[in-house]
Amino acid sequence: MRKSLAVFCLFILASGSFYSCQNNDETTTPSVSEAVRSQLTNLGFDVIKHPPIAFDEGYLVEGDIYLTPADLATMKKGDRLPVAEQYSTNQLVTRLPRTITVYMPTTFSAANFQALDEAIRRYNAENLQLIFQRVTTSSANIVFSRLSKSQERQGVLGSSGFPTSTGDPYGIIKMSGILESTYGLTVNGIATIMAHEMGHCIGFRHTDYYNRAISCGGAVSNEGASTVGANLIPGTPSTATLAAQSWMLACTDGSNRNFNADDKVALNYLY
Repeated sequence: MRKSLAVFCLFILASGSFYSCQNNDETTTPSVSEAVRSQLTNLGFDVIKHPPIAFDEGYLVEGDIYLTPADLATMKKGDRLPVAEQYSTNQLVTRLPRTITVYMPTTFSAANFQALDEAIRRYNAENLQLIFQRVTTSSANIVFSRLSKSQERQGVLGSSGFPTSTGDPYGIIKMSGILESTYGLTVNGIATIMAHEMGHCIGFRHTDYYNRAISCGGAVSNEGASTVGANLIPGTPSTATLAAQSWMLACTDGSNRNFNADDKVALNYLY
C-alpha cells in the first residue's frame, strides 16, 4: 500500500473489487454514461450502491462480472427472487461429465500458480462431473490474464463472466498482479478469489445476491436477477450469513474461504 496516503479505508471484495476512500489523484474510474446506467437499472442491477465501471470494451457490474454492450442489448429485465442461500444463473455448463482446462501464463508469480493449483484442487476434491485441469497451452477453456495497471489502481481484484448459451464455461478470468505485494494476500487468500471467479464461470451468483450487506456491510442491497438468472439451489439454507463464510459471498477480508457444507451441497446439486 502507498504509505503516503493520508486516508485509506478499504475492504476487500471477493467479488473482485476494492472499494476505497483515498486521496489518490492517480486513481480514476472511467465514467459510465447515463444511458448505460439507465439500461443496467432497467435490467435489475443496482448502480447506486455498487456502481458499474467502464472495463475493457464493456462494463464491470456487481464488482467482477464483465458485460459487453452486445450482452446488454440482448438482455431483458429479470424478476426479484425470494431470499435463499445459493443462486445459479440460467445458463450452466453442459455436456457433462467434462474436463475444463485452465491456463495461466508464466507472467504470473509462483504464488499465483500455487493459488490456482489450490483452487483447482478444491473443486476436484468434490468429485464433481466437472474436472478442472491446469494446462500449458493458451487454447484452454478458461484463460487467466492480468488486469491492466489502471484497472489494478481502480482496486479491481479480478473479473469473469457467466457460462455461454452453448453450455461452455466463461473463458477469461482477469486477475490483479498485486494481491501479494500491495494487499498482502496469502496463497490461500488468492486461491479463494480465483475459486470465486471460477464459480462465476460455471454459473454461480453471489451467495448474498439478495442482500450484499450481509458480507459487505452498509444498507440492504439486492444485485438484481436480470436475465442471467438468480435461481435458488435446492437444499441450501433459507438465509446467508457472514459466519458461514461461503466462497461466493460478495465481499471478503482476503482470508481463506474453502467450500463450506452448503457450498458443497450447491456444487453437487449443479454438477
